[in-house]
Amino acid sequence: MKIDNIEPWILAGYELFANEGPKGLKVETISKKVKISKSSFYHHFVDLDIFTDILLSYHLDRTKIVAEKERRCKSIDPELINILLEFKLDLLFNRQLRINRANVKFRDCFELSNQLSEMAIMEVWAKDLGLLDKSKLVKILFSIVIDNFYLQITKETLNYDWLSEYFKNLRKLTIELKNHNESS
Repeated sequence: MKIDNIEPWILAGYELFANEGPKGLKVETISKKVKISKSSFYHHFVDLDIFTDILLSYHLDRTKIVAEKERRCKSIDPELINILLEFKLDLLFNRQLRINRANVKFRDCFELSNQLSEMAIMEVWAKDLGLLDKSKLVKILFSIVIDNFYLQITKETLNYDWLSEYFKNLRKLTIELKNHNESS
């Protein structure tokens, strides 16, 4: 099986999953999107379970690309935000994994994807929040924020202004927490 023959299927399935979750993965819908017969889908993938596993693997490959770009960031705004926007579809795919994490494969893929991202952005994120000396606190905060982030993003709201405001609010929250802790 040549990758060139399956790439349109994977790209179409990836986009459908990112926008609609697993309920969007219907052979007929994917077939219409790629303008190739359903029999071709079954020829390449046999069934939706195998296809979904391929999408999850594709997502982890994409996550590694994103993490490498994130690792090179020197700032949240604008560098990280621009990367997040460049990989908007990947964020939306990850969001669907989070929403549908009752499925063990989705949960495992979501957790691995977040680990890769966490390792990549932890330093710039800690610096941006003014918490370079508090790595344990940064990790705890990251786990809370990442869940909140995926609950809030949508195709419509995932834009520069929203992301910039989101990170500004995180900074404000961190400053308030630090000030409160210091005054206690």
